[in-house]
Amino acid sequence: MTHDPEENSSMHSLEERYQKEPVARLMFSMALPQVAAQLVNLLYSIVDRVYIGHIRNVGTASLAGVGLCNTVVILISAFTSLVGGGGSPLFSMALGREDADEADRILNSGFHLLVFFSIALMAILYPLMRPLLTLCGGSPVTLPYAVSYLSTYLAGTPAVLFSLGLSPFINAEGAPRFAFLATTTGAVLNIILDPVFLFVFHMGVAGASLATVLSQVVSAVLILYFLIQSPRAVLKLHRTRLFPDPAVVRRMLSLGVSPFVMTATESVIGFVLNGQLAKFGDLYVSALTILQSGMQFVTVPLQGFSQGCIPVLSYQYGHRSPERLKAAFRVLSLVLVTWNAAFFLFFVLCPSPVAHLFTQDPELIAAVSKAAPVFLSGMIIFGLQRASQNTFVATGQAKISLFIAFLRKIFLLVPLAYLLPHFVTPGYNGVFLAESVADATAATICTLLFLNRFPKILQSITD
Repeated sequence: MTHDPEENSSMHSLEERYQKEPVARLMFSMALPQVAAQLVNLLYSIVDRVYIGHIRNVGTASLAGVGLCNTVVILISAFTSLVGGGGSPLFSMALGREDADEADRILNSGFHLLVFFSIALMAILYPLMRPLLTLCGGSPVTLPYAVSYLSTYLAGTPAVLFSLGLSPFINAEGAPRFAFLATTTGAVLNIILDPVFLFVFHMGVAGASLATVLSQVVSAVLILYFLIQSPRAVLKLHRTRLFPDPAVVRRMLSLGVSPFVMTATESVIGFVLNGQLAKFGDLYVSALTILQSGMQFVTVPLQGFSQGCIPVLSYQYGHRSPERLKAAFRVLSLVLVTWNAAFFLFFVLCPSPVAHLFTQDPELIAAVSKAAPVFLSGMIIFGLQRASQNTFVATGQAKISLFIAFLRKIFLLVPLAYLLPHFVTPGYNGVFLAESVADATAATICTLLFLNRFPKILQSITD
């Protein structure tokens, strides 16, 4: 297809950056706005939980209810990984090959997939909402809060999918600051609306959910504006491409299934861990909600840095530039390993300050403080897996990426969560320990696989 002069000029400028700018500077310039955007996006869930945890008399039960919803929320966001995680690396590889028509097909096919996922998810999850929340460990006390929150949240499914699924393409087009602006605008609105709906209009957890939905709608509108109207866009959504390209969709899903599984299995683990901990009381479900929220303070910036760097790695792979690809991996691994180790070590040693953000309940704070070292120790070395797996995704290594995605959660964590409570006393510590053992084992195996595979990847683009 023919592209207008503005798109051709933007394409040339992007190629100049990817091919000539020093790799470290390029990666940080691409990644830091994404880190900021992910941190701001984290405020959606964290702010909700902070405010909800401080609701008078029912804060602990409400927090547990919203924690149950997190399992379904993660499942919804996983579908954005099929498009953003699978499509944006292919998009960047096409740009690296200077194949604008292929990149255009990928972008537009990704948009149509998100429309389909939005409709399908709402149609399936609304009637299954209560059974799913019960499977997650919902009790007669916590289930009403969970249903109230999720029934409102599901109405915003299209906005969530568009904002999360399309922003990686904006980043790949060399405009991460706009993606940051779109996310920040929505998050600031959420921070304003949360206390208004909760404490002025007394809407309870449904008010917190409504604030999130309205904020995501604003972010989605801004992102769609960029991809449809902005002159800064390298490639845009076109009405002439009314249907997805089947061949492109197959490739996108093939590569995207790995990040999808990585995210979706977090949802599966929510079912498993919440269900196991519910046997020991709602207190431990609330403790898990706080621990997982604390994990997000570390993992979300790393996810943002990876999202910013993946287009750089994918472009160098598509452009057949092994030295720049190696340099990009060195930067990625140094940042992910150092950040991950430093902050998880702090959280393991000092969990109480994090717990105080979410609750003033001394019993719950004590439970979090005791569980944190058991639950989080394995994450200290997990930066090794993050760097390796993101590089596999960026270079189109779909099969090995999929294996690693299943390894950590499905092959290791699920069986351990059921087995260890029978051998560890008290039993809830066995549930928390399962996460740590699975994380450390998966990181070690992934690193060994990468050391074997990466030289072959480099060789494939030099032949």
